[in-house]
Amino acid sequence: MKKLSYSSSGVSIDKGNKFVSQIKNLIQKDKQLKRSDIGGFSGQFPLDSKIKKPILVGATDGVGTKIEIARMMKNYRTIGIDLVAMCVNDLIVDQAKPLFFLDYISTGKLDIEKASNIIKGIIDGCKKSNCSLLGGETAEHPDVEAKNKFDLAGFCVGIKSGINSYKPKLVKGDIIIGLRSSGLHSNGYSLVRKIIKVNNLKLTKKIDKNKTLGELLLEPTKIYVEPILELFSKKIIKTCAHITGGGITENLPRSLSKNIIANIDLGKMHVPKIFKFIKSYDISEKEMLRTFNCGYGMLLIINKNKIDKFQNTIKKFKLTYDKIGNLDYSIDQSKKIKFNGKINFNE
Repeated sequence: MKKLSYSSSGVSIDKGNKFVSQIKNLIQKDKQLKRSDIGGFSGQFPLDSKIKKPILVGATDGVGTKIEIARMMKNYRTIGIDLVAMCVNDLIVDQAKPLFFLDYISTGKLDIEKASNIIKGIIDGCKKSNCSLLGGETAEHPDVEAKNKFDLAGFCVGIKSGINSYKPKLVKGDIIIGLRSSGLHSNGYSLVRKIIKVNNLKLTKKIDKNKTLGELLLEPTKIYVEPILELFSKKIIKTCAHITGGGITENLPRSLSKNIIANIDLGKMHVPKIFKFIKSYDISEKEMLRTFNCGYGMLLIINKNKIDKFQNTIKKFKLTYDKIGNLDYSIDQSKKIKFNGKINFNE
């Protein structure tokens, strides 16, 4: 009888060790990435002693079924950026500076080339976020996951000072500004995949100029760390909302205080072609607004007297934005957002 081993059961320790070695090499070769010691039992990160009463802020997220689009396109180079972006963009809403990131890759059978491309994307995301890749875990789960399938999770820790915390009051007349997204980011892909399947669509279909449907769907999530933290540090914005799963409908209210509601002028929204394409498959406007970011990755709330300061600060980051609404006072909190007009999906 053949002796059983961990390898014969579907888990290769040697392959895992080889992958860790590749990750170490990638990090050591990258002069821009903050250094971290990969391969130990845990990672260590010294806190800046200049920060008074430091508060650690944590966030975790994944990229959902965007993974399936990457698999269909055989392109795994950018979903690592998505993984980092989804975590750090949550942290900065709470004015926290990202410190370090960890990843978790779960797969039926480790494909080193595929996993390495994912890690390269994670490294790119960490560089854009000015944070350290502190460690991670890659797990083979034979018989639990298919050999060609995998899932991702990311974990990020940031820091902010507990001294003189900046918490300005939201008032009637404050302006809502939308920072444009780079596409769908990492939400709504189960609905998109359903549209593709039901309508037998090809990912090679040309949608926007020379970009195909697949290319537009794989566009990596925009990372807003530098501009948002600078806007907070200069006390230009009061608060912001990261527009993820649930769209504008579900995410903006999380940043609104009691007795404050948001008026959104749908006619002022700039909607990229990928959203217009999705909408054309009989998706209601209401469903679009509560599923996708509809063109805006971050919504910012600003005192109307600080618009000039905002414009002077944001222009160096080369971000495009639109004024899409304002705040109002209301005792009736049954609807935290009032959508006015209609989105022009046909322009």
